[in-house]
Amino acid sequence: MSTNRPAFHLAIPVDDLGKARDFYGGVLGFPEGRSDTAWVDWNVHGHQVVTHVVPGHKPTAGHNPVDGHAVPVPHFGLILPVDGFHELAERLRAAGTEFVIEPYQRFAGEPGEQWTMFLLDPAGNALEFKAFADESQIFAK
Repeated sequence: MSTNRPAFHLAIPVDDLGKARDFYGGVLGFPEGRSDTAWVDWNVHGHQVVTHVVPGHKPTAGHNPVDGHAVPVPHFGLILPVDGFHELAERLRAAGTEFVIEPYQRFAGEPGEQWTMFLLDPAGNALEFKAFADESQIFAK
């Protein structure tokens, strides 16, 4: 893989690799890379996310108020093109995903206007997917 930006690596705990495969590979559509009996690598748009089995794992997330919503912390995810965001939201709905925060547009008309949605993977890890109509606004103040 050749890119102008470094690829990000993140390892997260899961309690069931089969459920992780169904969710990350099946629902989210991320290609599976190397794997073993206790972990699976996922190609998350060129970034490496590894699901590691941690028996008895119980995620403990806090919450932070943002735009009138209780945002789960920690969380991770992707910044997608707007059309990709909406396609993913429909794929998640079709899969029966229960959202922590339903897809919606936040900060409308303000710097950093964006689409966002929050959900949990089968192990309870929080994910956020978002999209900016103008990516130059990602770090706007």
